[in-house]
Amino acid sequence: MADGRITLIGGGPGDPELITVAGYKALMAADVVLADKLGPTALLAELPEDVLVIDVGKSPGCHVKTQDETNELLVKYALKGKRVVRLKGGDPFVLGRGGEEMLYAAEYGIPVRVIPGVTSAVSVPMAAGIPVTHRGIAAGFTVVSGHGELADVPIRSDHTLAVLMGVSNLPQIVETLLTRGLPSSTPIAIVERGYSQTQRTTIGTLEGIVKRARKAAVANPAVIVIGDVVRLAPEASDQLVDLLPLVNAEATAPASFVD
Repeated sequence: MADGRITLIGGGPGDPELITVAGYKALMAADVVLADKLGPTALLAELPEDVLVIDVGKSPGCHVKTQDETNELLVKYALKGKRVVRLKGGDPFVLGRGGEEMLYAAEYGIPVRVIPGVTSAVSVPMAAGIPVTHRGIAAGFTVVSGHGELADVPIRSDHTLAVLMGVSNLPQIVETLLTRGLPSSTPIAIVERGYSQTQRTTIGTLEGIVKRARKAAVANPAVIVIGDVVRLAPEASDQLVDLLPLVNAEATAPASFVD
């Protein structure tokens, strides 16, 4: 086998400045790049003209390439001696199928380097002013796929739940959380298109978020954040008019959060 190799790069939430230095260097050294739609695609314009760029992005109901096809392309070009980069949004190992790609390459004896990235599960809420943990409010958080099961995750308003790829299943997610005993007054935020010029945050409670999201025509890509930390968002005072502000002696909300 020629000296081909594969690098899985976590590109972060899409802002080209949020890729790591290691990720940027590896991207610029690539011969072949397999790129997601949600990664820092603006950086592709900086690649040399002879770099082969292949779109393998996925969006709801539209997969340019299946995961099997993506795996095969990674190996195909690495076996030809190419430096192959898989440019992914977020982090390769946080609901990003990076583990599947690494294991597939290992079957062919191809070395794989994994460069972590800023996961959207944390950074997109941050872009909306929502910390996934905050002293006195939430000491932990759980990241889940909107297509996955919620039966075993912690369900408490003081434990933040970050849901990726969950917009289409929002009614089912809300129903499950209510059935498991989470109060209907629990705050929830949907942050669309984080770090873009069209970023938007829709905030409500479990009781009314489905109707509010439909009225706002909320769409992917988005991160759903559920829990008391949502009340710390600068926009919460305007959108959570039916809730009392969260008061805690150990934590102070931002100045824009008013009674």
